Amino acid sequence: MQIIEHYPLENRHTFHIQVFSRYWAEFCSEDELRDLLSDSRFTGLPIFVIGSGSNLLFVGNYPGLLLHSSIKGMEVIQEDETSVLVKVGSGVIWDDFVAAMVEKGWNGAENLSGIPGEVGASPVQNIGAYGAEAKDLIESVEVFSRERRCMETFSNKDCQFGYRDSVFKNQLKDKYVVCSVTYRLSKVFSPNIDYGDVARRLQQKGEISLTEIRQTILDIRSEKLPDPAVTGNAGSFFMNPTIPVAQYKALQERFPDIPGWGLDNERVKVSAAWCIEKAGWKGKQYGHVGVHQKQPLVLINHGQASASEVIALSDKIREDVENLFGLQLMPEVMFI
Repeated sequence: MQIIEHYPLENRHTFHIQVFSRYWAEFCSEDELRDLLSDSRFTGLPIFVIGSGSNLLFVGNYPGLLLHSSIKGMEVIQEDETSVLVKVGSGVIWDDFVAAMVEKGWNGAENLSGIPGEVGASPVQNIGAYGAEAKDLIESVEVFSRERRCMETFSNKDCQFGYRDSVFKNQLKDKYVVCSVTYRLSKVFSPNIDYGDVARRLQQKGEISLTEIRQTILDIRSEKLPDPAVTGNAGSFFMNPTIPVAQYKALQERFPDIPGWGLDNERVKVSAAWCIEKAGWKGKQYGHVGVHQKQPLVLINHGQASASEVIALSDKIREDVENLFGLQLMPEVMFI
């Protein structure tokens, strides 16, 4: 267990804005976590659990305790002819888990290749990309109750997953600490490659395998998304808005090429990236921050950016999109 006071966070979140935390602590087990949460030094202070900081924007110095999981390990806990259950520590790098599953030949996680962050964030955020989401894999989540000081297990249903959403972001926000996640992977090869650019590239390669799907997605991500180790960013800053079918049809009359994906008979998900580009923001710079020239969903730190600049840019983009399309963009990034 490690506790550090006045901890610099520039390299602990992917926007790389220089802020500090009053306290920073690492825990490697349930017992260490229990000790930290019982420590009198932190009584009355806010406490927040942080992974790799890939989906966060610190609006200023954090006045309390930041907790980071160093719980590692991947363990097969059940296996049959068609599937396997793998329990993974919350401190494991997400893409290391995906790479291990692909290497084993176990199907299901490959479309989520290259997503930054750690395993502990996957059930909180219900991370997703290229037609797949964490909820498709999660069997259960092992969490530590901050109130009762004991371990509990949440089933997939208990997590109440939604689009980039879960019960841990809403009703149970700040009530639990994720310690491990159990995923169900399939031994039956059933590729999910209907997502446009993925399908096209795989057809050109003429080979479809878990390895090729993973590499294709990694290639696409590297071409479209800035490396946070080089250029500060938090990935997709906004969520794709979901609107009624009637509203989408009305937009189509004004903008015939507006992309949308039907979720059911009543709702359509609209491309936020397309809307931001049409509003004229793609590639633009605003002070020390800007909109990525290849992916308008991504706001980037050009160096020495402040949180207030990021928020101001976000507000201007949201205002322009609402004025032009009547759509409200909601941040996917969490403001701390």
